[in-house]
Amino acid sequence: MGEGILLAQGADVDFMIHGVFSYRLFGQEFWITTTHICTLIVLLVIIGFCIAANRVMKHASLVPGGFQNIVELIVEKLDGMVEGVMGRNAAGFANYIGTIFIFIFLSNISGLFGLRPPTADYGVTFPLGVMTFAIIHFNKFKHQKVSGVIKGLCEPWVFWAPINIIGDLAVPVSLSLRLFANVLSGTVMMALVYALLSKIAIIWPAALHVYFDLFSGAIQTYVFCMLTMTYVNDAIEG
Repeated sequence: MGEGILLAQGADVDFMIHGVFSYRLFGQEFWITTTHICTLIVLLVIIGFCIAANRVMKHASLVPGGFQNIVELIVEKLDGMVEGVMGRNAAGFANYIGTIFIFIFLSNISGLFGLRPPTADYGVTFPLGVMTFAIIHFNKFKHQKVSGVIKGLCEPWVFWAPINIIGDLAVPVSLSLRLFANVLSGTVMMALVYALLSKIAIIWPAALHVYFDLFSGAIQTYVFCMLTMTYVNDAIEG
C-alpha cells in the first residue's frame, strides 16, 4: 500500500490518494487507486438501489408507502427539475440528467461515509464534461444542421469565429474543473483539519462535513446538471 501512494504527502496529512494494487498491460504499469475503489462502491450502491426500486415498482400499489414513496419522490423531483429548465425538450433528457445527478451527488457526499469522493479526481469529472460536450454538439448538428452551426460560430461577426470555437471547446473543461475544484477543496480542507487538529478533532468536524460534503456537494451537483441542461437546450433551440 505504502509504495502505491500517488500524491506526495506531508508526514501527517493524508489526502486519501493511494494505490491499492498495480498490474501490467502491454508492457505498462497501471494502478488501481482509491478513486477507482470509491467509484465502484458508489456505482454498486446505485445499481443496488435500482434493482430494489425495479422490484418494488413492479408490484407498486395505488397507495404508495415506505420505499415506493422514496422512489416516486426521487423520480418526481428529478423530472420536475429537468422539465422546469428544458420545457418541451425535457422528456428526451430526463433519464440522462437524472443519472448523472444521482451519480455526482452520491460521489460528492461519499466523504460522509469515510470514502474519498470520486469527483475529487479530475479523471472522473472530465469524462462527465466530455459526455455533456458530445450531447450538446450532437443536438446542435441535429437541430441546427451544419449551416446553422456555422452561422452561430460567425456571430456577431465572421472574424469572431475563432473565439466562439474556443468558447465551445472550453465548455467541458469549465464544467469539469468547477466540479472537481470545489469537491477537491473540501477534501483537502478536511484532511488538513484532521492532520493539524487531530487531538481535538472529535465530533465537531461533523459540522464541517455537513458543509463541505453535503451542502457544497448538493450545490455543485445542481450547478453541473443545470449548466448541462441549459447548454443542451440552447443547442436544440438554436
